[in-house]
Amino acid sequence: MDKNQLGIQAMQAGKYEEAAAYFSEAIAENPTEPVHYINFGNLLAGLNEFEKGLRFYEKAIEIDENAATAYYGAGNIYFNQEQFDEARKMYLEALKKGLDESDLYFMIGLSHQNLNQEKLALPYLQRAVELNEEDVEARFQYGLALAGLEMIDEAVEQFQAVIKKDEEHADAYYNLGVAYVFHDKPDLAKKMFESALKYDPGHMLAGHALKLMNSEG
Repeated sequence: MDKNQLGIQAMQAGKYEEAAAYFSEAIAENPTEPVHYINFGNLLAGLNEFEKGLRFYEKAIEIDENAATAYYGAGNIYFNQEQFDEARKMYLEALKKGLDESDLYFMIGLSHQNLNQEKLALPYLQRAVELNEEDVEARFQYGLALAGLEMIDEAVEQFQAVIKKDEEHADAYYNLGVAYVFHDKPDLAKKMFESALKYDPGHMLAGHALKLMNSEG
């Protein structure tokens, strides 16, 4: 087994120093292989060594400007540092270079959401759900984007699908409650807020909404 594969196995086993040693050896043996730099970047990013990780991704891109996963890794680093515009640019570059995965579309959508660009986020979150219908969080964020654009019925459909897959998703219940308030269905709204609090007793928004509804009778 080559050093790169041994490094990946060590990383997956949580043996980070061992993984770093293997990736270093892999780079020394073949310094023009971008994958070695990308994997070392992934290791460093996972350890919150963001600046170091970014340098490895940049090195991979320097060797191969079409190394899509290097752009994706760099995007994750920028995202984790709340540099959402830089993250978005890197994710879009990964897409342009041929990466076509649910997680990538999801992260592009999230970047747009964090930049308050709901309309731009929507098609990427929709695509993320299409590529991976089991991704509860992508579906939930898609629902939020729909709600943010006042596409309430469509949002309700997504939040209901979230609950079907994860019946303890308190935020989905809360947002369903808000949607039912919007549709003037107070009894249904109350049930949703109560469900949110059942699964997350500290859910402040649901608690506040329920208190408000109860005080209004």
